[in-house]
Amino acid sequence: MKPQYLLLLAFIVTIRGAVPDPVHLDSGSVSGAATSDPGVRTFKGIPYAAPPVGALRWRAPQPAAHWEGVRKAEQFGPNCTSGGGGRGGSGGKGKLAPGGSAAGEDCLYANVWTPAKTAGDRLPVMVWSYGGAFTGGSGADGRYDGEALARKGIVVVTYNYRLGLFGFLAHPELTTESGHNASGNYGLMDLAAVLRWVQKNIAAFGGDPRKVTIDGESAGAMLVASMVGSPEGKGLFQRAIAQSGAWMGLSIGKMRSLEQAEEAGKRAAGTRSIAELRAMSTQEVVQNVTGVQAGVVVDGWMVPEDQSLTFAEGKQNEVDILIGSNQDEGTFFAGGATSADAAKNRAQRTYGDLADDFLRLYPAGSDAEAAASSLMRSRDEIGWHMRTWAQLQAKRGKKAYLYYFTHVPPGNGARGATHTAELPYMFNNPPANDSWVVLDHQLADMMSSYWANFITTGDPNGKGLPAWPAYSARNDSQALVLGDTVEFGPQIEKPRLAFFDKYFAAAQKR
Repeated sequence: MKPQYLLLLAFIVTIRGAVPDPVHLDSGSVSGAATSDPGVRTFKGIPYAAPPVGALRWRAPQPAAHWEGVRKAEQFGPNCTSGGGGRGGSGGKGKLAPGGSAAGEDCLYANVWTPAKTAGDRLPVMVWSYGGAFTGGSGADGRYDGEALARKGIVVVTYNYRLGLFGFLAHPELTTESGHNASGNYGLMDLAAVLRWVQKNIAAFGGDPRKVTIDGESAGAMLVASMVGSPEGKGLFQRAIAQSGAWMGLSIGKMRSLEQAEEAGKRAAGTRSIAELRAMSTQEVVQNVTGVQAGVVVDGWMVPEDQSLTFAEGKQNEVDILIGSNQDEGTFFAGGATSADAAKNRAQRTYGDLADDFLRLYPAGSDAEAAASSLMRSRDEIGWHMRTWAQLQAKRGKKAYLYYFTHVPPGNGARGATHTAELPYMFNNPPANDSWVVLDHQLADMMSSYWANFITTGDPNGKGLPAWPAYSARNDSQALVLGDTVEFGPQIEKPRLAFFDKYFAAAQKR
């Protein structure tokens, strides 16, 4: 071949910039697929653990079986069923991702987007945990498509974790057989399993197992916080991002104990033994096991104690964090106070001796005022939680970067900057109807750059971006405001933060 053709071939390979197939993993080889960007390649539906079915139902995830030949990793694997007939979330690109619409128990699959040219590139890695109240969601959701972030030099991993009664059933029999005297946190165990899979395999995709950041939103953020607080997470990641959620969830309260979860599990299972339940089909389990509350519990192993104690005492993992919440969190959720009387009654039940203090900050003189105060409370309580985590991580000697998302996406109307509104901007994935204007595209580029910088270096700041100071006692009520203007400024007023400080202290003594 003539030299000029060799040079042309080298140029083509360079601009494609994609890890060549096949990629060799500990369980076998996979081939991927092209994306719309020739510099990014994707690999979908890779088993990171054995199917948790039959005898493996309600057990810690086991290693995936080895396969021969090259497995085509071009389609998403099935979503995890919650036991409630859910399908997995609709994509921000307007549709369910191909292969992501089915739901079942055989669902522990990972997906990778990589911009690496070779396996030796050692690029930083983000592992994403989806939201969905622990009863819905999927790593195949189009909102979480990793191509745009990958273009900024990040290897993006999404995955599925077990949901609902399949992910969070606690029961005395399960506790006894576990070997850890624990049960109920199977969804959290799945996060630990995919992080171990990343440690073993991400270098083959051009990623660096020493530069792993975990990120998640809502329920996914609760998993992230739980892993930051878990001894089982030590060494599996170096940084963490949490969006609108932490270890207590979206409001102040104590985590459920193993004993509470076991009692609920016994009621849900009735007279049937775990062996009998494992012999049932998925549908039979759904029909016969009802009333399981999905969510992380203090199981004594993955979560040794209520994590409010863990974080307050500085026993969490030493990782830098980037965390925050949205201005209109509460508009996402149905319910809340519908009248002035209902609001006052709720204040008395919830806050007791602090009810008058609460009503001065969140008045309920009329139904309209009560409704507005209910939304403000939701905003401030979750904002307090994220600020408190930043405060405690800084006390641990690590960097914490706090954000406050205020931009109202086109078409959101009264919902405003609601729960989940930041996701398309952080992933830089415009909606399918292309309703974004120039401002939306600019904000998405800035947010995804902040995230990529943090994932790469532990500091979100970078050229051309407004300065984002780390949390300190001096800026206790401030955050990077991600709105129509991006600037460091006020988040939640100090009297409101002080009220929730006081209420949290009282609630912990109960």
